[in-house]
Amino acid sequence: MIRKGMLWTALAVLLLTVFAPAAFAATEAEGAGGSWKMGLGVGAGLSIGLAALGGGIGQGRTAGSALDGISRNPGASGKMFVPMILGLVLIESLVIYALLISFQLVGALG
Repeated sequence: MIRKGMLWTALAVLLLTVFAPAAFAATEAEGAGGSWKMGLGVGAGLSIGLAALGGGIGQGRTAGSALDGISRNPGASGKMFVPMILGLVLIESLVIYALLISFQLVGALG
């Protein structure tokens, strides 16, 4: 039952993401120049939002796996620490790249 609810929630979010720009389409009084600005704003928001979501999931799984391994073998904690930190840094770097891209998209609006 929970999976079916999650499926419907994901479908609703997808439909709102795809069809929301049509609701905010530029009228004739605004001209055609407003629609591409709206697209850039939506793109900037989606880029950082999805990157933060993916980065959070990836970091959670990385830290959880490392802690699981350390709890099973406490003697290996020194060998696991550096690769875990390196993995977390690489995951976070992708989120920072998305932040920079969204800043560039927002800068193109002005």
